[in-house]
Amino acid sequence: MYVGVVMNPIAGMGGRVGLKGTDGKVEEARARGAEPRAPERAKRAIERLAEVAPDAAVSTVVEPMGERVVREAGFRPERVVDPFDGARSDGRPDTTADHTRRAVAALGDAGVDLVMFVGGDGTATDVAAALDGTETPMLGVPAGVKVYSSVFAVSPEDAAEVAASFSRTERREVMDIDEDDYREGAVNPTLRGVAHVPVAEDLQSSKQTASGTVESLAEGVADDIREHDGDGSTYVLGPGSTVGAIKAELGFEPSPIGVDVWRDGAVVAADATESEILAALGDENVIVVSPIGGQGFVFGRGNPQLSPAVIRECEVTVVASRGKLDDVRALRVDTDDPALDEELAGWVRVRVGRFETRMMKIV
Repeated sequence: MYVGVVMNPIAGMGGRVGLKGTDGKVEEARARGAEPRAPERAKRAIERLAEVAPDAAVSTVVEPMGERVVREAGFRPERVVDPFDGARSDGRPDTTADHTRRAVAALGDAGVDLVMFVGGDGTATDVAAALDGTETPMLGVPAGVKVYSSVFAVSPEDAAEVAASFSRTERREVMDIDEDDYREGAVNPTLRGVAHVPVAEDLQSSKQTASGTVESLAEGVADDIREHDGDGSTYVLGPGSTVGAIKAELGFEPSPIGVDVWRDGAVVAADATESEILAALGDENVIVVSPIGGQGFVFGRGNPQLSPAVIRECEVTVVASRGKLDDVRALRVDTDDPALDEELAGWVRVRVGRFETRMMKIV
């Protein structure tokens, strides 16, 4: 097996600081104190690949697009491609879509059996464009804020195991959204391409829109929250239309794709970043979150503000319409903290109506 590894080093940086993505926002993300997410995700994937496929041949891209994590995992790259043509005077250039496409094209020309990339939907779009017209498959290690495409493994470790074991591929959708529209609350995934992807159970589905009303669910949850007004309980209300209906029922304009914090009858933090959420928490805290339709992710897709540090300070309430749950076999989490993922795994009670609940398993 011959794997090509390419990493988008800025993927996901805007998530925890409330930017909902990094496209055109790299400097602002850094100014807000954002830390790179992709290198740690890449490290987890490549170290797992070294465990399950130690004899694999690996080629990669010069820093900051993969070489360091590949070497630190114990692989000696067959080839290290340079999409910058040696122009890296500051040692840490901001990579572009063109750099990704050139790197992937070079890996394809090197004859890799699979391109494993680390990033989000924008990176997936660039990888698919570079491989268009070839039979070379691609597989994503999820690291972006928005991960709607069906070309990603569920976790970095799953990506390594899929890469080491797949025997056939199928055509899958590459989706992306306009981040400026996304920041305004418009979520309209657009088909950007179709790519060859390994066939495996540990791949996520494309983002889908769930059907069914959430009116009675929102009314019931909002009533429960109001019962605690005045006792200091803090509610961390996640993004999305389902929790947005709860926010509207509470009587305020929701941040449609952001996290709002509510306590004692008022919003105490709107469209909050991770640090703002942590600062707003009290002694009794509850996260209210809804899984992504079609994928089932409760944490790790579209809500990186709900970081491991935030989750560990809160009880978790999962809410969803019946139609949304009908589209998923199980719930999933991908928090950047494997130990926390294990703690969250197991059966949970999901609220689906004013009083009704359904048992679902987080796997």
